[in-house]
Amino acid sequence: MRLFVALNFPPQLRQALSEATAPLRELAWPVKWVRDDGIHLTLKFLGEVAEEREPDLRAALTRAVAGARALPLVLGGFGVFPDVHRPRVVWVGVTPDPALELLQHQVEREFAPLGFATEARAFRPHVTLGRATRDARPAAFTGVEAALDRVTYEQAVVIEAVDLMQSTLQSGGAVYHVRHSERLP
Repeated sequence: MRLFVALNFPPQLRQALSEATAPLRELAWPVKWVRDDGIHLTLKFLGEVAEEREPDLRAALTRAVAGARALPLVLGGFGVFPDVHRPRVVWVGVTPDPALELLQHQVEREFAPLGFATEARAFRPHVTLGRATRDARPAAFTGVEAALDRVTYEQAVVIEAVDLMQSTLQSGGAVYHVRHSERLP
């Protein structure tokens, strides 16, 4: 199974974000856009994991969220990774929050003893909206910075669960399924 730990958003937020970013999807960028139902914030990508390890993963997630509370998040501002000269990922930002950073750190800490390496890069909370296709050339993204600046969107949301997600890759894009959910009181 291909797994990751994520924060999922309510359908209304996903729909509003999709509507706000429609002008970007209409551009001729060589981007594979995330389907609306797949919009989420990844806390940790686990990769391919044997199904018999799921009880250990559930237990690690339970430990990671112990003491955490519901998370108020604000989404807004658009950008690309790694930079506007070589865009590979189109994203909407998530305002940094100490509680979110602590939760992500706890996830890293609890999954590391299970053999999942701690992420070497600093946590930069964002929601991936699309990924450049393998054959995408930087020239195809001329004007990307200006296009991103023209899109306005800001939405606050309270996240009440952390989910262990399964990703199944299909020709139409990844399909996500919640394997286990931990409530945030």
